[in-house]
Amino acid sequence: MSAQEVNVAIIGGGLMGREIAAALQRWPALVDHPPRPRLTAVCDIVPAAMDWFDQIDTVTTKTTDYRDLLADPSIDVVYVAVRHDLHQVIYSDVVRAGKDLLAEKPFGIDGPAARAVLQAMADHPESFVRCSSEMPFYPGAQLAIAAVRAGGLGRIIEARSAFLHSSDLDADKPINWKRQVATCGEAGVMNDLGMHAWHVPLRLGWQPRQVYAVLQDIVPQRPGPDGALVRCDTWDNAVVHAWVGGDDDGFPLAVETKRLAPGEKNTWVFEVRGTEGGVRFSTKNAGALEVFRVVDVPGVGREQVWQTLDVGSQSSWPTVTGGIFETGFSDAILQMWAVFLAERAGALGDRFGAATPQEAAATHEIYAAALRSHAEGRRIAL
Repeated sequence: MSAQEVNVAIIGGGLMGREIAAALQRWPALVDHPPRPRLTAVCDIVPAAMDWFDQIDTVTTKTTDYRDLLADPSIDVVYVAVRHDLHQVIYSDVVRAGKDLLAEKPFGIDGPAARAVLQAMADHPESFVRCSSEMPFYPGAQLAIAAVRAGGLGRIIEARSAFLHSSDLDADKPINWKRQVATCGEAGVMNDLGMHAWHVPLRLGWQPRQVYAVLQDIVPQRPGPDGALVRCDTWDNAVVHAWVGGDDDGFPLAVETKRLAPGEKNTWVFEVRGTEGGVRFSTKNAGALEVFRVVDVPGVGREQVWQTLDVGSQSSWPTVTGGIFETGFSDAILQMWAVFLAERAGALGDRFGAATPQEAAATHEIYAAALRSHAEGRRIAL
């Protein structure tokens, strides 16, 4: 089938900008995908940060002013990965320019910033906008989500969603913008990692009624540019205990976001247990999904069993990759872009979609309640 060509620009040539650029070069791995993206432009305020993109021959524009990209009529879609304090202005400008947008979380430094972007979207409904969140597009995650949606777990007893880093365990690691409220936001680690942990619960309709939060400031100072210690004023770890549903038929949901998680590297975890079964997936063992069942064992009776299912490579959109092969982070990013551009083209169907701006804005309401809960030492109703 012939694919519609979509010209993509990247604002922010750092780690995630390069990850996205690399994923787009693997587009032929997708089977019969309707659009075909071409990365044509990149912007970064540091010219040297764009040198990496010279190896991509479709990139014909490099600029230090993102407004140059917004004025270019040939650009269809813009991906933005910049500091949180820059989200509101840049995201709103992209939408006002009539471009479609895939934007990094947390979709604004706080609730008012997110709502300002939503207002820009309401004023310019022609722009298609989604928030970046790639972890649910691991094949095992997709199977876990499908199992919950199918209702075969019985009444849900409890659920957990977590994003666990170990990148800040070194107390001598120099401070950067993610460790300062002015640039990362008061929600700290929840702003930085929270969309990863909340995307699936919110998509499943698990909007919390109440939250009780435990926040930790574990490393209060880090070396600055000159080696002198600088106040590190963002929260390092956060655990939000939420109640989902009614008083009689609800369940507890634990959502963890941690930058200091010993034993982890970059781990996403999703687990649900019900009266008739359960599912458990972790990117640490990306090739497997654990499934819980209560079964009849001959000669023994009813027993509880955890079984491990090998999940292979196939996720939301089919690929040429052999089904028995295993998957990884770059594959999840490719799948996120596949569903983003498919939905933009009206071809997503019933597939699990990229995070919506409304879901991103809802996380800010949760973070604000979590901050208040920790400060006041009590449950907060939403």
